Amino acid sequence: MKMHGNTVLITGGTSGIGLEFTTQLLKLGNAVIITGRDKAKLDAAKKQLPAVHTLQSDAADPQAIARLFETVVKQFPKLNVLINNAGFMRKINLHDQDIDLQDLNREIESNLSGPIWMVKQFLEHLKAQESAAIMNVSSGLAFVPLPIAPVYCAAKAGIHSYTQSLRVQLKNTKVKVFELAPPLTETPLVDSFDQAVLAGSKAMNVSKMVGIAIRGMEQDKLEIRPGQSNALKLMNRIAPKFIFSQLSKSVNSMLKES
Repeated sequence: MKMHGNTVLITGGTSGIGLEFTTQLLKLGNAVIITGRDKAKLDAAKKQLPAVHTLQSDAADPQAIARLFETVVKQFPKLNVLINNAGFMRKINLHDQDIDLQDLNREIESNLSGPIWMVKQFLEHLKAQESAAIMNVSSGLAFVPLPIAPVYCAAKAGIHSYTQSLRVQLKNTKVKVFELAPPLTETPLVDSFDQAVLAGSKAMNVSKMVGIAIRGMEQDKLEIRPGQSNALKLMNRIAPKFIFSQLSKSVNSMLKES
């Protein structure tokens, strides 16, 4: 797929992976629209990257997605690339009896339901373009869960499965379906976790990771697994019990805290 001259919509584009995608895609000569819930962060991104177009929207709200669609197709009728990047990760102790049931599912809404709703809303428009693509951002943890983040990992495993099915269903269209499974990456998401949780793992530079993703799209590599993500998928095939036990060690300290 050519990675210049496109019109790209990126959810969660105000920081981390989304902002880096925006930076690199603008340099390649693409028009880029980003969404986010926080207007202040959208304004900061616009100040940093004056060429970017910003729209305040919640990628986990079906009504907001419907409104976003109406705005985008009217203002940017050539939109042909959708990058579902918005999401977040939390450490959750499932023994905690004070967890609100609705709050418990927030990562499902953001990381799984949101991309599914976005694809549903934008699919007919994308199918009408001469060349189009959908990229869903999953995680290396889609292949092996990190038990201290159970809902996040379940959502990312779900988006991995959904993306595979979507790719097959769209095989006779002009829409290419990519999945990016980032490894541990230098982003604000990583900064929110205790270093003890991440012991033994070195975060990949976000610029390097996104560069690999863009080159993967150029080469029509449909499942892009930079760095440790590739190792996680491989290890889950050849030594699943070992790799899962390694990722399970951080649960011990969490249980001591409860």
